[in-house]
Amino acid sequence: MRKRLSAVGVALVLAAAVTAPAQAATATVTAAFTQDSVWSTGYGGRIALTNTGDADSTGWVVEFDLPPGSAITNSWNSVLTRTGQHFRFANAAFNAKIRPGGTAGFGFTVSGNGLPTGCAVDGAPCAGGGPAPDTTAPTAPGAPLATGATPSSISLLWKDAADDVGVAEYQVLAGSTVVATSTTTSATVGALIPDTTYAFTVRARDAAGNTSAPSAQVVARTAATGGGSAVDVTTAAQLRAALADAVPGRTIRLAAGVYRGSFVVTRPGTATAPITLTGPADAVLVNDGPSGDAPSCPTPTAGWDPGYGLWLHDAPHWNLTGFTVRESKKGIVVDNSPRTVISRVSVHHVDEEGVHFRRSSADSVLSDSTITDTGLVQPGYGEGVYLGSANSNWGCHGNSGGVDRSDRVRVLGNRIGPNVTAEPVDVKEGTAHGVIRGNTFDGRGISGQNSADSWIDVKGVGYTIEDNTGTFASPGTFANGYETHNPVTTPSFLNGCGNVWRGNRSDLGGVGRYAIKITSTSKCPGLPNVVHASNTVTRAVGGLTNVPVTP
Repeated sequence: MRKRLSAVGVALVLAAAVTAPAQAATATVTAAFTQDSVWSTGYGGRIALTNTGDADSTGWVVEFDLPPGSAITNSWNSVLTRTGQHFRFANAAFNAKIRPGGTAGFGFTVSGNGLPTGCAVDGAPCAGGGPAPDTTAPTAPGAPLATGATPSSISLLWKDAADDVGVAEYQVLAGSTVVATSTTTSATVGALIPDTTYAFTVRARDAAGNTSAPSAQVVARTAATGGGSAVDVTTAAQLRAALADAVPGRTIRLAAGVYRGSFVVTRPGTATAPITLTGPADAVLVNDGPSGDAPSCPTPTAGWDPGYGLWLHDAPHWNLTGFTVRESKKGIVVDNSPRTVISRVSVHHVDEEGVHFRRSSADSVLSDSTITDTGLVQPGYGEGVYLGSANSNWGCHGNSGGVDRSDRVRVLGNRIGPNVTAEPVDVKEGTAHGVIRGNTFDGRGISGQNSADSWIDVKGVGYTIEDNTGTFASPGTFANGYETHNPVTTPSFLNGCGNVWRGNRSDLGGVGRYAIKITSTSKCPGLPNVVHASNTVTRAVGGLTNVPVTP
């Protein structure tokens, strides 16, 4: 792995011996990198060379890499050549010879904010420049074995992979979506549907981000829920009755057709016996509301219909799978219902947001689903996925010490957009440690209203955002691919801090400035946001990011 050279005001000495042929004395050239000036889209850099040896140098070559999204646009006092992200500077005719105790140098301009890594002088590593980058992927792990199953989980075990440096983690995949990670050779995949067959592979990743080929596939089935029963419904009245009578372990099966009305879930499942609502894609829930007098805070109330396509309220441990929600005020709203699993659903043509995890609906999952055409009535409130609540709404939804702690929600392998008029994913302040992985964001139709101008707005803490693919094309308003913001709240959190971006692919359509825009570094003392060099960007106005890139 490479180490980054120092930034402004700290000159990191980079030394390598260069021996003059046919001389007993030697020339020892050192190099120091500094940033002469920094602006929002790049910086000016300088390499100062000093001969601390006792013989003249006869020439020199300095080489280093820049992370994706950063590039040298011009240089002076050297001869520059480029291969990909590798930059080579040879001496000019006038500064090849550096006398003992003498100095020379060259300068360059960088578009983007990434700093040099992997420096070398005449092929020898610069002291402090770090070793050559690790580009060798681990070997594939052994074929996994299923060692146990519950109604909502499958446990796996596999033989370890080999790597020249060392394996940092293993990733368990369902198709192309990472559904679990582990630093050992075992993992348990949770948030699964009872009595359902799944196929998994495992791959290894080293600390440099190199990933192995996937292992052979294992097929396993979750356990059936004990004592549960199945209820088949074909009408809206039957569906409402089945939801009202649901008990742990039950499966409610929707037939194809349109179910019109208000559908509210208030019966909880359990960890060992979740309740399942399932149906084909042409089983469609529609709510023509809202109607009636609304209470001061949303809660199921006689005579009031909020207009939600499906509403879970105080109903943990539900699995929702396969069906469609459309033509409603909001799509699926999950209130105080932790460990809700939503998979393979479709939500489209709704007045406001598509799926909302609210009132501390922690440890929930949205996977393999499609969300389009939101915000038809209120574009600024047309988020695809909404995690938590704005602090201005904690009076209603702050049910965990005055805060909406919809923590550890995982958004995995979904297709969100086009025509999602606000952010495809909005991560609210007060939430923490979620995972947004393997999704595809189509930014066409982002409205720009209510500050909606990116794929993800991160105001939470400690999120992992990785392996997503985002694109933007007109129509729409688009500033950056991913953004952070740092609202002040009571209670106080390091909102918008400690988040990690890795392996995301961004096409900004020639409109967006940065793939990843970190709004503030000073507001995240001790808990910085981290942007890894494995992120890539094309057609950016500014570059990959506005902060230094981590290898």
